[in-house]
Amino acid sequence: MSQQAEEIALAADQAVAVPEEPAPREPLRVLVAEDEALIRMDLVEMLREEGYEVVGEAGDGAQAVELARELKPGLVMMDIKMPGTDGLEAATTIARERIAPVVMLTAFSQRELVDSARDAGAMAYLVKPFSKTDVVPAIEVAASRFSEITALEDEVAGLTERLETRKAVERAKGLLMSKKKMTEPDAFRWIQRTAMDRRTTMKVVADAVVETFG
Repeated sequence: MSQQAEEIALAADQAVAVPEEPAPREPLRVLVAEDEALIRMDLVEMLREEGYEVVGEAGDGAQAVELARELKPGLVMMDIKMPGTDGLEAATTIARERIAPVVMLTAFSQRELVDSARDAGAMAYLVKPFSKTDVVPAIEVAASRFSEITALEDEVAGLTERLETRKAVERAKGLLMSKKKMTEPDAFRWIQRTAMDRRTTMKVVADAVVETFG
C-alpha cells in the first residue's frame, strides 16, 4: 500500500460519526408533474408544508420536460402515466440531460413499471396513495443519489471506470455506515472530502476504506 493509501486507511480507521449542526440550506426547488389536478394540488400542498419550494406544475410529460429545462429545479416529482408524453419518456429525457433527480409516482397496479422507471433514470419512486412520511425520505434519497452520480461523473469520464468507481464507493459507504455508524450521505461526503483533501480520487479513498474495514 502506498503512503497516501496508508494515510487514507488510517483516517478511515479513526473516522467517527460526530453529529453535526445541520447547515442552513435553501429550500429544495421541486417541479410537480401530475395530470390529475386534485392529486397534484394535494402533493403541492404536502411539499410546501414540508418546507419545499414548488417552482412549477405540469399536467403532462412534454410540459414537464419543457419546465425542467426552463426552471432547472432541484428535483422533479412525476406521475408515470400521463397523456401524450408519459412520465417514463419524460424522465428518460430529464435524466439523460442531467437536469434534476426524478421521483416517479405510481399507482399500486403499476408496480411492474418500477423497473422501467429505474431504467428511465428515476432515483426513487412512491406508490399511491402516499403520505408526508413517505414523501420526504423519497425526495432525500433521490437528491442524495443524484448528487453522488453527478460527482462521480465529474471525476471519471469513462463509463467502465465510472462503474468500477461507483462499485468501490458503494462498498466503502456500506462499511463506513456499519463500522462507523455514518448515514449514507455522510459516508459519501466523507469519501468525497477525503479525496479532495488528499488530492486523489474517490476510488483510491474507497479502496483504502475497503482494505481497512472489509
